[in-house]
Amino acid sequence: MTRGEHPETAAEPIAWLNGCFLPATELALPVGDAGFVLGATVTEQLRTFRGKLFQPEAHARRLAESLAITGIELADVCGPAGKPGGLTLTHLFAAADTVASRNTAAGPDGGDVGVVVFLTPGDLAAQHEGHGGSPRAAIHSFPLAFRLWHTAYQTGVALRRVRVRQVPDACWPVRLKCRSRMHYYLADREAAAAEPGSRAILEEADGAICETSTANVIAVHNGVLSPPSHALEGVSLAFARKLAVEAGLSWQPRQLLAADLATADEVLLSSTPSCLLPATRFDGLPVGHGTPGPVYRRLLAAWSEAVGLDIASQAVQMAISAA
Repeated sequence: MTRGEHPETAAEPIAWLNGCFLPATELALPVGDAGFVLGATVTEQLRTFRGKLFQPEAHARRLAESLAITGIELADVCGPAGKPGGLTLTHLFAAADTVASRNTAAGPDGGDVGVVVFLTPGDLAAQHEGHGGSPRAAIHSFPLAFRLWHTAYQTGVALRRVRVRQVPDACWPVRLKCRSRMHYYLADREAAAAEPGSRAILEEADGAICETSTANVIAVHNGVLSPPSHALEGVSLAFARKLAVEAGLSWQPRQLLAADLATADEVLLSSTPSCLLPATRFDGLPVGHGTPGPVYRRLLAAWSEAVGLDIASQAVQMAISAA
């Protein structure tokens, strides 16, 4: 296919950049873009179920907040003619829907995909002779890596405390969804060195539990579900809260410390790709009985019913077909 404002029929995956659809293999940003040089990128990662984007409105609302925090203006993104094209969230997520539906069909076995929407401030003036550029907006997709977590629905995952701390609000507010994530990378390296295959649990400077590098955390004590009161509220976390309330479960955000995870009956992890996973080990010791618990199973079943497929079974089947 060729670049254009409307996607052509093609078997190859497509992407979108500044108002134009293009072959996914041609999506590129200059190395002097502030998103590359500084990590100054706001982003949303979505996934599909049966080729349809999951919770796009919620992702759009969160992206709008991130844009407001960073001062990146959608309307300043230049369109195909090289001039500001009046881009809106409606236009952006309509393009994301097109990328999702086209690339789901183009992927192996028509499997569901992850879809990334991101924006940068554009060219960094310091690397372009003092001339900054207009913001850039892009959308791309990728096959979900089911093989990374398909066994975790039944066995759970391990969490480890690390020395790396969460970025404080003095640097940027917790509600900003951005790509400046070196602390995540370092935290997961430290966790894996202590226990292969484990994930880092990030704490704030005062020891309050925040999140993992890829998921929100929920501690379960006596049937009460408690996510940290100070953490980026993921779209999947909000959906888990909805399912919990509908199931008559108590949802009480509060400050969590390491002791709260160590003594929890269950620890749950919510994230876009895998939806909901149990954490069955914390700092080398079992969480609860060391197996996925009843609250987790109840919520995962409700989630599967809501999206019209068995989430765990899909992951297993896709992991096998990709092997």
